[in-house]
Amino acid sequence: MQKLVSIITPCFNSEKYIEQTIQSVLIQTYEDWELILIDDFSSDETYKIAQKYAAIDQRIRCFQLTKNGGAGIARNYGLSKATGKFIAFLDADDLWKPEKLQKQVTFMDVNNLLFTFSFYETMNEKGQLTGKMITAPKHLKYHQLFFCNFIGNLTAIYDVDFFAKILINTSKKRQDWMLWLTILKQIKTAQPTPESLAYYRIRKASLSSSKIDLLKHNFRVYKNFHQFNIVKSFFCMVGFLFTQLLIKPLYCIRSKQID
Repeated sequence: MQKLVSIITPCFNSEKYIEQTIQSVLIQTYEDWELILIDDFSSDETYKIAQKYAAIDQRIRCFQLTKNGGAGIARNYGLSKATGKFIAFLDADDLWKPEKLQKQVTFMDVNNLLFTFSFYETMNEKGQLTGKMITAPKHLKYHQLFFCNFIGNLTAIYDVDFFAKILINTSKKRQDWMLWLTILKQIKTAQPTPESLAYYRIRKASLSSSKIDLLKHNFRVYKNFHQFNIVKSFFCMVGFLFTQLLIKPLYCIRSKQID
């Protein structure tokens, strides 16, 4: 018997991509899922599109917030509505491969895992593949994650029966990294499903497009989330930059090397 997977998808002005994202869930070979779409007070047609799909498939539920609060608040609202054994995340401009859930849930069952993630490929705003695949260490340790977020938000799944529903930090960026750090602090090591199961869309307008802003958000993780002082946070950033510039590129490979 399949176990229900709750998929949390925050949406904000996503009318250009949201249908493709929903379709990538509808074609999953694993059928026991619920897709929870949370519209973060969009000014475009995002919510209407979500409503259309909710009317077609009862596994899809959509909600609209009364004001824009950011992805963290939207995800937490989605968590409050989730009823599944597993929690998964999929942003409104990213895509899953058809066997994503099937392969990951099976991987968790076979290996008795409470949390897993997978490799993923990148695409541009038009949905064209860049030829790059983001992989990760086969046994990801907490200290490795501490200096670099190896886990793609669109790939992770965790077991609610063990972790309960973990609230998302409501800061503007690096929410997922803080979530994975919380999880790995408990289980120490995470294993990825060793193949690409999703497509991450790189958008020029996204927060991650600004390297300076990204460094500021990373610094805040060390200072505010870990509650380190400024000096310790600075030295952690040195470790982060070393890992980001010299170690993580080793896990960014050409897709054909694994295909």
